[in-house]
Amino acid sequence: MDHHDDTRARGDLPRETTPDALRPTPATTPDVGVVIVAAGSGTRTGSRELKQFRWVGDKPMLLHSVQAFHRRPDVALVVTVLPRSHAGDPPPWLFQCDVDRLLVSTGGRERTDSVWSGIEDLPDEAEIVVIHDAARPLVTDETIAAVIAEARAGRGAIAALPVVDTLKEVDDTGRIVRTVDRARLWRAQTPQAFPRAMIERAHLEAQRQGLVATDDAALCEQLGFEVVVVRGSERALKVTEEGDFQRAVLLAPLDA
Repeated sequence: MDHHDDTRARGDLPRETTPDALRPTPATTPDVGVVIVAAGSGTRTGSRELKQFRWVGDKPMLLHSVQAFHRRPDVALVVTVLPRSHAGDPPPWLFQCDVDRLLVSTGGRERTDSVWSGIEDLPDEAEIVVIHDAARPLVTDETIAAVIAEARAGRGAIAALPVVDTLKEVDDTGRIVRTVDRARLWRAQTPQAFPRAMIERAHLEAQRQGLVATDDAALCEQLGFEVVVVRGSERALKVTEEGDFQRAVLLAPLDA
């Protein structure tokens, strides 16, 4: 059995505490809807268990993200998009949080389908939409606040980091074609936040044209919407392979 089935997993999970200085000022009415995409199979980690359900530090990977957004009083609802095989019977630990602001949705064939499923389940009062990958369990409160602030100003916003390595373009044989100027290149992360009208229009247009994308900012860019970057965090690494998982375990504080 995987270690998530032991007595620790069956007991109550630690709840997060946030210093008052880091708590956002409550909105008059919560107006942020969050879609956490957790519908992938995660096969590249080499484990039969869904990677978003594996433990990072003292809690499952997905729960890190759910609790991070539930810390914000301006969040009206967090929608977790799970694979169809798990959406009807989510793991019990998922409900060790603010269940009144939690909804489970069913993922689709492509990432864009899963995101749209989550957006459709958001309440009408969610005028700001934040989209986050469950594979980035260690998102910081500061990054979340930064992308939401930009979306409130009417722009799309993504967390990202500037490229620091030298980049080489190569041909099919591995021969270097040229060195790419990295001065204006950034590595996209999540969360990504948008005014609701913007991201809904982008997804509806993508459906009309049959487009898919690896991130939601790309859909908005194709329509000419303004999307900006805010500096993300190296802690918010994406867990894709087993080595990434081990790095996340090392970065996750046990009292998170």
